[in-house]
Amino acid sequence: MDKYLNLLSKTYKNIQEVSEEIINLQAILNLPKGTELFMSDVHGEYEAFLHILNNGSGIIKSKIDNIYGKTLTVEDRKKLATLIYYPHEILNKVKDEEPNIEEWYKITLYRLIEVTKQVSSKYTRSKVRKAMPQGFDYIIDELLHLQGDDYNKELYYNQIIDSIIDLKRADEFIYAISNLIKRMAIDHLHMVGDIYDRGPGAPIIMDKLMDFHSLDIQWGNHDMLWMGAASGNESCIATVVRICSRYDNLATLEEGYGINIRPLSIFATEVYKEDECEAFLPKNNDVSKYSNTDKYILSKIQKAIAIIEFKLEGQLVKKHPEFKMKNRLLLDKIDFKKGTVIVEGKEYKMNDTYFPTIDPKKPYELTKEEQEVIERLKFSFTHSEKLNRHINFLYAKGHMYSNFNSNLLFHGCIPLKENGDFDKVEILDKTLKGKELMDYIEIISHRAFFGEKNEINQDAVDYMWYFWCGPKSPLFGKDKAATFERYFIDDKEPHKEHKNPYYSYVNDENVCNKILKEFGCEGEESHIINGHVPVKDKDGESPVKANGKLIVIDGGFAKAYQPTTGIAGYTLTYNSNGLVLAKNEPFESKQKAIDEGLDIEMQTILKENITNRKRVSDTDIGKRLKEEISDLKKLLEAYREGGLKEQL
Repeated sequence: MDKYLNLLSKTYKNIQEVSEEIINLQAILNLPKGTELFMSDVHGEYEAFLHILNNGSGIIKSKIDNIYGKTLTVEDRKKLATLIYYPHEILNKVKDEEPNIEEWYKITLYRLIEVTKQVSSKYTRSKVRKAMPQGFDYIIDELLHLQGDDYNKELYYNQIIDSIIDLKRADEFIYAISNLIKRMAIDHLHMVGDIYDRGPGAPIIMDKLMDFHSLDIQWGNHDMLWMGAASGNESCIATVVRICSRYDNLATLEEGYGINIRPLSIFATEVYKEDECEAFLPKNNDVSKYSNTDKYILSKIQKAIAIIEFKLEGQLVKKHPEFKMKNRLLLDKIDFKKGTVIVEGKEYKMNDTYFPTIDPKKPYELTKEEQEVIERLKFSFTHSEKLNRHINFLYAKGHMYSNFNSNLLFHGCIPLKENGDFDKVEILDKTLKGKELMDYIEIISHRAFFGEKNEINQDAVDYMWYFWCGPKSPLFGKDKAATFERYFIDDKEPHKEHKNPYYSYVNDENVCNKILKEFGCEGEESHIINGHVPVKDKDGESPVKANGKLIVIDGGFAKAYQPTTGIAGYTLTYNSNGLVLAKNEPFESKQKAIDEGLDIEMQTILKENITNRKRVSDTDIGKRLKEEISDLKKLLEAYREGGLKEQL
């Protein structure tokens, strides 16, 4: 401790400085806790994701209604909110439409300042000042903290506003203060898995997350898939490319990450030139948007990479018998003469029997051309500067789970036995369950990406594919991924994927409490917060389970899921008054929001109020601040007793 106090004394050099910091920290402990926002399964739907960040999950609109509900029309409040969400675009519109722009500026600046006061009221002046954009920080600070209403102060306030307008700085000021409002609305963001796949803008979402002021990420199976691809796992690479082609998102690879798809495209169009590839048409609600040539190429690319994927997966399953995934070895179960395949001991008719690259005697062996395709893809994935930057960020901010303010966050499940006990999972040299399992998966995942490329770490790279789709992977939570069956068998029976027993216990409060205890989250106000499995709202399913102990926040953010769920996802906020869970209506587009002021309609379905308002002292940050205060008091005592000399 003496060594630590010596280090601390270099920052706080005397009694005065130590005392000031103790007073400051004790004051912070009594402020209301900041607002946390929970989102999951955004699956590349960047416009809807960015809009929710822009509107603070409805918080900004709520603040505007609180301030101006009795003085502004609904239309004017909507315009003010949309300006905050999209200041650049709205200012361009206003300049074309507004006859008296200077009067508009003056009214708007006053309104924006009042909104800023509201959203920043729970934070210290120091924290707000640090969040302010440079160049306007002093001015905004002055406008936010002018006290009193005497004539001189009113003149001073008005003069600042007039000067901003006269000096042609109103646009820049609006950009700055709008960003500050959005920054203050959400204190901390939780991404509960599956940033990648299906939607078109995962790289855009990742760029935004890298700029976000405070967040954590819980990895989803789709995130792990991309992490595995960036680690050089060839099965993960093939799966990523197949999913991108299936959802017409090859631009994510080519434009987003500079990954060269051309060798695959050339190979696919040549090898499958005689094949219609009808089962491999892009999965899009509006297939008519494609030209025949586009559909032709996309379907062939998808089939070519799917066959490569099935071969590579078979190689991994054979290499790692501990995966216990022999039921995924289906290429050697095909009867090429009869056009059938045996799945789980039963023979099924196949809808497609054109497999020019499969040798029935060696079905899992890549052809020379296929090997060249996957090697070039692997080079692109492992050498993409932007992809590696994003994956590094996923590792830096991401975990298998988080224990945050007494809530337990993870994407998929905790593997359970049929009786509700924790199930053991074999991974490399260990057999683990519960928290130890999740911790070890995180270690192996880091080893795969950051470890030296040797034989030992190659096993870790191999396991990245198991974490994506293995039968006991906490991220996957099902007994199999029936990808082959869905492509090639019309009979729906073999398409069935059985969920881990965890999902049969989500409404069991005792089991949920056991899981919370395992991860150190005991307490009446603790919750499990899950993503991964979309809640079918249209069928009456509730996202709130086990008397409120478990909340599932995947409601179909991805457009591909919305016909199944009937909504466009859930957003959960946790502020000083409690939890609020809202379901979201589909977001049409950013352009609609700008042109018509359309916001995401949110319907509150859970409001869990707390009897005593949560303060910073009740949070994880509060615990750390209390420890800092304790250390500072010891430093203060050392100064007073002469154990350390003050620097005056």
